[in-house]
Amino acid sequence: MALKVSWKKYQDASDEVLMRRFRASGDLEQLGALYERYMHLVYGVCLKYFADREAAKDGITTIFEKLIVELPKHEVEDFKSWLYVLTKNFCLMKIRAGKSAQRKQEAWQIDQETFMEPVEEMHPIDEEDNNLNKTLMECIERLKGEQQQCIRLFYFEERSYKEIAAALALEEKKIKSFIQNGKRNLKICIENKNNVKGRSLQ
Repeated sequence: MALKVSWKKYQDASDEVLMRRFRASGDLEQLGALYERYMHLVYGVCLKYFADREAAKDGITTIFEKLIVELPKHEVEDFKSWLYVLTKNFCLMKIRAGKSAQRKQEAWQIDQETFMEPVEEMHPIDEEDNNLNKTLMECIERLKGEQQQCIRLFYFEERSYKEIAAALALEEKKIKSFIQNGKRNLKICIENKNNVKGRSLQ
């Protein structure tokens, strides 16, 4: 938190008073005085979820910045409880974002390792706007057991190679192979279905 202020002059003001003053004036000193009371709790929650002291410290700063924007939008009766929920949600979203980035990196590595698809060509299951349409779901149902399991766990539950390997009691290289082959078979299946639909329309 950037503010360097002595908060003693605010020690007699209640949480409600400081929130009201901040909403009325946008004075960051009022918000800073309020936040300072619970920074140790924010740090504790961040440390619990991130298990990293530096990440927890960064979380303190980010949460304060979020408060500047979010607090005026909400009618908060119990600041401490509301701040806890805000902090918990921030941590969970940060963790999910990290898992999603890891999942995309792993998918990219599979494509680079196999050279089976041009770099510029997006696989249907990797498309950001993919709505898991009926054709894709039908093709997933046709995959063999391990391929289908790995595709579902990797893409729909966003589990890493290591997590899938532990869940299925298989080696990670086997998981990579099942996902690689599953993706190839999905693409073939979707293309075949699209070709059939195209012929039927002629």
